[in-house]
Amino acid sequence: AMAGAAEPYLDSLRRELQAPGPAALSVLLALLVVALTLLLWRFAQGARSGRRAVLLLGLCDAGKTLLFARLLTGRYRDTQTSITDSSAVYRVSSDKGTNVTLIDLPGHESLRLQFLERFKAAARAIVFVVDSVAFQREVKDVAEFLYQVLIDSTVLKNAPALLIACNKQDITMAKSAKLIQQQLEKELNTLRVTRSAAPTSLDASATGGPAQLGKKGKDFDFSQLPMKVEFVECSARGSKGEEGDADFEDLEKWLAKIA
Repeated sequence: AMAGAAEPYLDSLRRELQAPGPAALSVLLALLVVALTLLLWRFAQGARSGRRAVLLLGLCDAGKTLLFARLLTGRYRDTQTSITDSSAVYRVSSDKGTNVTLIDLPGHESLRLQFLERFKAAARAIVFVVDSVAFQREVKDVAEFLYQVLIDSTVLKNAPALLIACNKQDITMAKSAKLIQQQLEKELNTLRVTRSAAPTSLDASATGGPAQLGKKGKDFDFSQLPMKVEFVECSARGSKGEEGDADFEDLEKWLAKIA
């Protein structure tokens, strides 16, 4: 019965396609657009599924290496400033049973962009670790590094999920994630203004990045970026220090979500 009811519409569609008129061309064009959209979507999904790395970035002493060790082993260990990368497979705490490759990159100013260049194409996600205690003192340096990450042409193209992990929340003087977000948006907006006014040869556009971060004519905020940005508060050390557990449940949930 349903087939019989649909027959008049099918006949009408056949006549439109057979008739050399604008209606037939419109139908064909619409079908072509749908087919191309599906093809591009499948290609993008395939490319994303091939990227399995989660990069841990941040300044020296932000706590990246301890966070890396805690995620993998659950145990506290003494760390020192990294001069090379460390990587390991991390199985997310979810029913999916999936895993990602955690890569801890050096935070030293002379090394961090070099290592970012090496691994950025494989990044499914980025965890940018911030020292919440030293943040007020380091805010300009933090914003400078984050700015360089955000204007990178490969990062903009692939748009990996970005998490700002506000670490060391076990210490009383730690700044909140909300305050850190507000201050970073303010500093990034200032950087955007000064960089866009600089000569092209000195600007990030000389190395493939755009001169403009976010939306032109509007104060910068993270919602303007092509990737989803989230903030969490965490403590790699934990409130009980070396003997206790780390406090990064929100970070683990985020890793499970993006895996």
